Amino acid sequence: MRTRRTRLWVCLPAFAMAGAWGVVGSAPAVSAEPGCEIRENSPHADWGGMSFPIDLYCTNTPGDVTSQSFFGSPVTGRMTKTTSWYVCWKIGAPHSGKNSVWYYTKGDEVVNNPGQQGWGYMPASALGTTKAPFPGLRKCSWG
Repeated sequence: MRTRRTRLWVCLPAFAMAGAWGVVGSAPAVSAEPGCEIRENSPHADWGGMSFPIDLYCTNTPGDVTSQSFFGSPVTGRMTKTTSWYVCWKIGAPHSGKNSVWYYTKGDEVVNNPGQQGWGYMPASALGTTKAPFPGLRKCSWG
C-alpha cells in the first residue's frame, strides 16, 4: 500500500504540470465575456485590401450582412453560422440593441455584389455581446 501512495504522489505533480501547460499554451483573451473574445494575431483583409490584425470572435444570430450600417442597405452577404468574427465597428442606424453600433465582417455566403465578397455590417443586436462597442475592438477607420 505504501508503494501505491508513493506512486500517486509522484504522478500528481506531473498531472498538475500537464494541466498548467494546457492553460499556458492557450491564447489568452484580451477582453472576454461568455460567447465573445478579442483574438490577437487573427489577421483578415477585406475586398478593398484593408488589413485588420485582430478580430472579435463571438456568438451571433444568423442574418444579413449589409453594405452600409443601416437597414435597407443592399445585402452583400449572409451569416449562416452561429459563431463568427468581426474586425471593427462603426456608428450607424439605431437597432433593437438600443444603440447604433454595427460590426464589420464577412458573411459566410455572398448574396449580392460578388466583388465585395460578402463584406459588410451586422447590427450589434445580432451579436452575443453585452457591451457595444466591444472593449478592445477598434473603431473602423472610415466610420
